[in-house]
Amino acid sequence: MDGRAQSPDAELLEAVADGDTAALEALYERHAPWLSVRLTRRCNDDGVVAEVLQDTFVAVWRAAGSYRGEGEVAGWLWGVAVRRLVSRLRRRGPAAEVLLDDVRSGLEASVEEQVLAGVEYGDLGSALARLSPEMRAVVQATVLDGLTAREASKLLGIPTNTVKTRLFRAKAQLRRELVEVPL
Repeated sequence: MDGRAQSPDAELLEAVADGDTAALEALYERHAPWLSVRLTRRCNDDGVVAEVLQDTFVAVWRAAGSYRGEGEVAGWLWGVAVRRLVSRLRRRGPAAEVLLDDVRSGLEASVEEQVLAGVEYGDLGSALARLSPEMRAVVQATVLDGLTAREASKLLGIPTNTVKTRLFRAKAQLRRELVEVPL
């Protein structure tokens, strides 16, 4: 490996946009391990995680030029990876089918798979759709993508306290909509 291993992520991503495969390799070596761990926390299928990780870096190769330089490259990579994971899980069908298939195969769906399926197909999806775009982005970054408030602030380009405030308000709204059950 050349000196790329010590280059800042943004420089590597810029080099990838220019077609530099060594820069892509350096990004992969630096970020694939932690991306794999975080994806595994959201999906208990190692095969799916491996495919999503591969798809993520193919997407990075193709779309490196779309990085606008806002926020950390790691946050941008995580956003690409989690969108690939959600897309992969969507192809599996509605939440009931995902859970039923897993029960039939003797596997228990991870909590994260259930939540991701519920986001698309359940009451949670409807409740999230009613949030303002700003609050929805914070919920996606912190809850669904697992970023810290600081990481989300860099990714979204807003102050950390704004992330915390929007998350607090979003949780309150979701709680009202999802928990209000007549006694």
